[in-house]
Amino acid sequence: MQLLSFVIPCYRSAATLADVTRRIRRTVLSDSRYRYEIILVNDNPADDTWREIQRLKQQDENIFGICMSRNFGQASALMAGYRHVHGDIVVSLDDDGQTPPDEMFRLIDALDEETDIVYASYPSKHHSLFRNFGSRVNDHMATWLMGKPRDLYMASYYAARRFVIDEMVRCDNPFPYVDGLAIRSTSRFKNVPIDHQDRTQGESGYTFAKLLGLWLNGFTAFSVKPLRAATVMGMAFSLAGFVFAMIVVVRKLILLDQIDAGWSSIVAIVLLLDGILMMMLGLVGEYVGRMYMTMNKSPQYVVRATTAPAGEKGEAR
Repeated sequence: MQLLSFVIPCYRSAATLADVTRRIRRTVLSDSRYRYEIILVNDNPADDTWREIQRLKQQDENIFGICMSRNFGQASALMAGYRHVHGDIVVSLDDDGQTPPDEMFRLIDALDEETDIVYASYPSKHHSLFRNFGSRVNDHMATWLMGKPRDLYMASYYAARRFVIDEMVRCDNPFPYVDGLAIRSTSRFKNVPIDHQDRTQGESGYTFAKLLGLWLNGFTAFSVKPLRAATVMGMAFSLAGFVFAMIVVVRKLILLDQIDAGWSSIVAIVLLLDGILMMMLGLVGEYVGRMYMTMNKSPQYVVRATTAPAGEKGEAR
C-alpha cells in the first residue's frame, strides 16, 4: 500500500489545523488505497500553533510536527517539510482550509504516466482582490522568467511524485522558490479544477511586503532575464540620447535655430535617467547580495524542535 505525505506550512493556524488534519484522515481512510503521514511545519513559533501541533500529534501518530526557530517564510517551511517526507506521492496544501483536503484524490488520481505534478486550479477564488492581484503578477512572472506554460496555473495545492520532491530539496540556498524548483525538475504538469473555499478563521498572512519579497525572489532565483532587460533598457536610452544629441547639433549648426535652455525638461530627463540607473543598480545589488548570502551559508531554515524523540531534533539547513 502506497504512502501519501501531506506537507502543510503553518502560520497562525491553531484554530484551523484540527479540522484540516481531520478531513485529511477521513478522506484517506474512506478511500482505503493508501496510508498517510501529515507533516505540519510551524513557521511562527510565537503563537499557539506549535502547542496545537503537539496536541494533534498525541491524537494521531501519523502526524509529525516541525517548529522553526523563527519565521522563515512559506517556501522555507515547505522545504523543511519536504526533507522529512517518506511517501511515494507528496501533497502540499494550506493550513486554513481554503484548499479542501476532501478533493485530494482529484489531484492524486490525475498523476498518470504523462504527469509528474498536478496543480489545483480554481474556477472561483475566495481570496481578497489584493491577494488575487499578487497571484496574477507571480503567474506572469513565472511565465516570462522560467518558461512556465502559459495555460498552467501553479497553486499552493498540488500533488507531486516523490522524485520531483527529492530533486527540489537538493536546493539548499537561503532563498528557495518552490515554483521555480518544480519547473526545473520536470515539464509534465497538469491542472485539475478544485473548489476553492472560504477562509473559516483569521486572515491571509501575505502582506504587501511578503508578496514583494516573493516577487523579488522569483525575479532573481532562476533567471538572468531581468539583468538582460536592464541591459536592453540601457542601450535604448543610450540610443535615444544619441539621436537627441544629433537633432540638437542639426538644429544649431544647419538650421541656425536658437536652442532654449529648457531647464525644466533637462531636470526631468536627468531625474528619469537617474531613477532608472538606481533601479538597475539595485537589481544588480539584489543578485550580488543573494550570491553573498548563499556563499556565506545563510540557513534556508533552522528547526527549533520536532515531535520526534529528542535525538532527532535540532536541524539547520
